[in-house]
Amino acid sequence: MATMSQPQHFMDTSGELDAVWIHKEPYSNRPHFSKLDKDIKVDVCIIGAGISGISTAYELVSRGLKVAMIEAREVLSGETGRTSGHLSSALDASYVDIAKKHGKDAAKNAASSHQWALKHVGEVSKQLGIECEYKVIPDYEISQYEKSHPKHEDDMKEIQEDLKMAKELGLAVSYRPDYAIKGWDGKVDQRDVGIYEEQATFHPTMYLVGLLKWLAKQPNFECYTRTRMLNIEEKGLLTTKEVQVSTLDGNTITCNDAVEATCIPLQKLSIVAQMEYFRTYCIAIRIPRGSYEDCLINDQADPYHYIRFTGCDDKDDYLVIGGGDHKVGQEEEDGRFAELESWVRGRYAQAGSVDYKWSGQVNDSVDLMHFIGLNQGKSHTYVITGDTGHGLTMGVLAGKLVADEIQGVENPWSSAYNPKRLPPLSSIPSMIAHDVQINMQYKRFVQSDIPDIESLAMGEGGVLNPKTKKPLAVYKDDQGKVHQFSALCPHLQGVVCWNKTEKSWDCPIHGSRFSKDGVQIMGPSKAGLSPADESGEAAQQQAMKA
Repeated sequence: MATMSQPQHFMDTSGELDAVWIHKEPYSNRPHFSKLDKDIKVDVCIIGAGISGISTAYELVSRGLKVAMIEAREVLSGETGRTSGHLSSALDASYVDIAKKHGKDAAKNAASSHQWALKHVGEVSKQLGIECEYKVIPDYEISQYEKSHPKHEDDMKEIQEDLKMAKELGLAVSYRPDYAIKGWDGKVDQRDVGIYEEQATFHPTMYLVGLLKWLAKQPNFECYTRTRMLNIEEKGLLTTKEVQVSTLDGNTITCNDAVEATCIPLQKLSIVAQMEYFRTYCIAIRIPRGSYEDCLINDQADPYHYIRFTGCDDKDDYLVIGGGDHKVGQEEEDGRFAELESWVRGRYAQAGSVDYKWSGQVNDSVDLMHFIGLNQGKSHTYVITGDTGHGLTMGVLAGKLVADEIQGVENPWSSAYNPKRLPPLSSIPSMIAHDVQINMQYKRFVQSDIPDIESLAMGEGGVLNPKTKKPLAVYKDDQGKVHQFSALCPHLQGVVCWNKTEKSWDCPIHGSRFSKDGVQIMGPSKAGLSPADESGEAAQQQAMKA
């Protein structure tokens, strides 16, 4: 029988399972802020307290602006706390492909901005005295195939082509044939590496907790948690005079500019329709300290494997590996963790126990570039989204980019990430295919996950479609009590799916997610699932007040 967490858990994080970062930085160590209970006026209101929101707050507060940051749950409760924690300018989208779609100047801006971001984390942590395990290390790009496989050479040729482009863009790269990564003592032989020098790792929540503690001491910063944004409205007849951010509890934040740092903007379509939404899986497995080379590793599989290391105790460290990506709500989660563990044990024979398993969410821009800057159709409302697998460096560089734009400071990166840009012609076919695939998910209107409520095991959920009524999202708690909600996502009425790994309701249309109690934990939906019975209503209210 599955055991479910307490309602408070989904206020601290976005899944049932805990990421490895709580090993050294538990939820109880994170700063706590009060709920907004009055109307306030500031220079800038930031919505979202993950790495994008906190980095933007740091930049603006450092420049003297008065900033309020609001978060619907607790700080770091979103995807920042469920990351794999790598800082890299070796982007998921190859520089060759970026240059083809957007031109070489845009590719150069992508390279320089991410390289700046990963170095900036080190500079800020040193300046503020934040101990966050920041280290400069190499990134190794390897084939997905063994060296003896006929396709190994094809992979390495693609890697070398991207290295050539990266070097032209100003990054420090090299290629080492026959290089064997230290500690890779298993039978699988994947020698040959492309190397991105001067990459980095850190402990993401230790770094951000340090930034929050610094921000909390500043007179021009205030933060409010359990404060859910309902609407952003730009006021003015001909030109915007002020922005009003309204909350679910009826309070208003009046500001000159608003920044949506909510992972996915809380809006209907526009940018939302220009991204694909994926679940990705991670495990942290013990490995003897000193037995391996500290580095980042990425192979060329689709979905690819990505590896880094972080501290555990005096004897062991953790090897963190991720992969197994699939579109949100469109595939079963079974077997993802087992495949990652098998991959590690075939290459690192000294690997020990798996202590943490979790999943997260990434949002891939169809045209390969982030969206950072003024939102479409807006004059004073900014967005930060489209992480494309590099949400940490995106969040850091977005802080500088948005702060510069608010203050009218010219930044060479702004055109590359401009949310108002037109998609390149080469992206049109993939966007059409994406739209078709998304619309196919409405087939769930006539599907049922379970034949009846009685068939549900305790601790599990499923969608029941009674044919004559709207579909219901039903879960049965550990005591066997049934809780029912509308299965229709408030965003665009997609039918949600039960995520049995994270005990959440996931929408296959645009990636909105909800806790088992129907509380919204990931946009673009602004609201949660509507309770469909008294038990559902009580469970949701308990979760919101936990």
